Amino acid sequence: MKTTVEIADSLFEEAKACAQVRRVPLRNLIEEGLRTVVGRETSRKPFKLRDGSFRGQGLQASLSWKDITEIVYEGRGGAPETRDRR
Repeated sequence: MKTTVEIADSLFEEAKACAQVRRVPLRNLIEEGLRTVVGRETSRKPFKLRDGSFRGQGLQASLSWKDITEIVYEGRGGAPETRDRR
């Protein structure tokens, strides 16, 4: 496939000189560089979210939802249904 790209003149000159030293066409040098970068990007391990599960005793039968709400909101102005409504 043919395509046109713009690169800095200085980079073009360096690439051309490098290709001459290696005795390969500039096209081969460019393809090698692209394969290197693309290969590096695709070889990364995919992101995996760690298991954040809570390993507790679960909901305790001895506590009502009202008790739980009061514990959660303790020190924060009280549970929403018990706060002073103005």
